[in-house]
Amino acid sequence: MTKKEDFFVKFWGVRGSIACPGPATVRYGGNTSCLEVGCGDRRIIFDAGTGLRNLGQVLAATQPLKTNLLLTHTHFDHVCGFPFFIPLFIPGNEIKLWAGHLRPDLGIEQVLIDMMMAPLFPVPPAIFQADVSYQDFDAGDTLSLYDDVTVRTCALNHPNRATGYRVEFDGRALCYVTDTEHVEGERDQAIVELIRGADIVVYDATYTDAEYPKFKGYGHSTWEEGVRLVEAANADRLVIFHHDPNHDDDFMDQLALDAEARRPGTIIAREGETLIP
Repeated sequence: MTKKEDFFVKFWGVRGSIACPGPATVRYGGNTSCLEVGCGDRRIIFDAGTGLRNLGQVLAATQPLKTNLLLTHTHFDHVCGFPFFIPLFIPGNEIKLWAGHLRPDLGIEQVLIDMMMAPLFPVPPAIFQADVSYQDFDAGDTLSLYDDVTVRTCALNHPNRATGYRVEFDGRALCYVTDTEHVEGERDQAIVELIRGADIVVYDATYTDAEYPKFKGYGHSTWEEGVRLVEAANADRLVIFHHDPNHDDDFMDQLALDAEARRPGTIIAREGETLIP
């Protein structure tokens, strides 16, 4: 029987689009998307933004490391930390990468090889010393990463496509839903079903409803839509994520107050914070 603390999510990167470290983003963080999910003694990593580098420095002490890295998609802010993930350079480690948005035309291995191709990057993935494997699937598939951990997926509405995830472990559920764009006045039923009854829903809230009309077609959503989705799905805690790089700490402080007033218990993802479903 596992302890409740054995299921957790830690935020290593919470920003969208581009990293924005500096004095205006100290309280919430400036690294791009990366989550660490603990399921007993196993670790699942979501996305490879700049936050992955800091996570890698911690995991480098765990040898041998066996882990799964699941990508929502391969836009640069979600993969640019990949070449700087130290465990990739340690012999004996086993790292499996997953992507559900590329088939049938592309595959995750070739996409990452192309990303690290000269003159864009000085060395190719062939320099990795860990056992790195690549697994493509179709959004909507259910992944069995471990005997007692189930990962359900769904397709998201994003340019070049993206995948949403639901991790089920020890009778609880954590959902990671970014990057996705809603349709005003409608609920995305695929997302509603994915997050139904979940304990924690981490959701793409790049914009506010007031800002959204200026950014239609960019592939992102709002915190207010996140509230509407978790209410439609009878989910528990909403975590606002993928912060716009133009939203500084003061903006995020006010957003936290607005979200708490709209749906008590809603919180803003902060870099370095750990939550337990």
